[in-house]
Amino acid sequence: MLKLGLIGMGKMGQLHFLNSLHLKNVEMVAVADKLKKNRKMAESYNVKTYDDYARLLSSEDLDAVIISLPNFLREDCISQAAERGVDLFVDKPLARSLAEAQRIDAKVRKENVRMMTGVNYRYYDSVQKLKSMLDEGRIGDVVYATADLVINGPLGHGRVPSPVPEWWLSKEQAGGGALLDLGYHLIDLLNWMFGDLKLEYCKLGHRFQLPVEDGAMVVLNSGKSNVNCCVNVGWFSKTIFPNFNFRVNLHGTVGYKSTDTFAPKSLHVHAVKAGAGNFLRRITGKPLKYLWYTYYYHSFYCILDLFCNALQNDTELPVSLNEELEVMKIIDDIYKHSERLV
Repeated sequence: MLKLGLIGMGKMGQLHFLNSLHLKNVEMVAVADKLKKNRKMAESYNVKTYDDYARLLSSEDLDAVIISLPNFLREDCISQAAERGVDLFVDKPLARSLAEAQRIDAKVRKENVRMMTGVNYRYYDSVQKLKSMLDEGRIGDVVYATADLVINGPLGHGRVPSPVPEWWLSKEQAGGGALLDLGYHLIDLLNWMFGDLKLEYCKLGHRFQLPVEDGAMVVLNSGKSNVNCCVNVGWFSKTIFPNFNFRVNLHGTVGYKSTDTFAPKSLHVHAVKAGAGNFLRRITGKPLKYLWYTYYYHSFYCILDLFCNALQNDTELPVSLNEELEVMKIIDDIYKHSERLV
């Protein structure tokens, strides 16, 4: 049985917590969060809680820990967990800066623990299908790749207002805005697909005059595959989920494919079909596809399951720390280039 802990019971932490309860041969031992209201979910499942992650790490015998903390708290928590010999699953971004990411990498290697960043976009069903077509050569040599992700970010829609935590809009505490928050996912996807990405052009947006960028347009080139990649991200959309403005488009010498080709045309219809499918699986004794009705949220379960399986079977982690350092290097280059343009 893999003994798991969780640090940070905010929105993402609560999702990780619920996902962990459905993993095979995994026990959620304890969680930590300084806010009493955030600990209530764990308490309702009779899971031990702490108001300080240092106490959790020093008190519990864990195999691994999920870290779902604000960006500015990650490095210290990772360091303390690594010193306890605990393997790590950490929300993206890996760090606030390349320098911080390099310190984390050095610490993890020094303590000889394993660490993986939760880049769940790789495990969207539509992305997996697109990647399979690419690997099978069914798109040919890709010449242009575009990736878009425009949502409201931390800026809640007027119909569902919610306060924005101060750290989100602090360059020092968050490390950046929409580029680091959303662009991290897209750059990771393109680097995973093509590798060796180098910055060609970038422009950060400040539509709302925030301390951090609320949008970014980036052009990258793959030295390995000679693919020209364009990334567009923004926090300026006023849509509400399940409307989700995300896609990856690949234009190759054989044809064109997009994640839009494989994603459900209607998430509402998909939810009904997925619910019916799981009902049939339940009555026939087949494994359920957890969170499949949400389509996109299923990826969070998939990546955590893969992390735990790798630890249990002592196999290679599906997302390497080196890959995430490459993503941080690209983002660092974008921020430095943008500063020189000011």
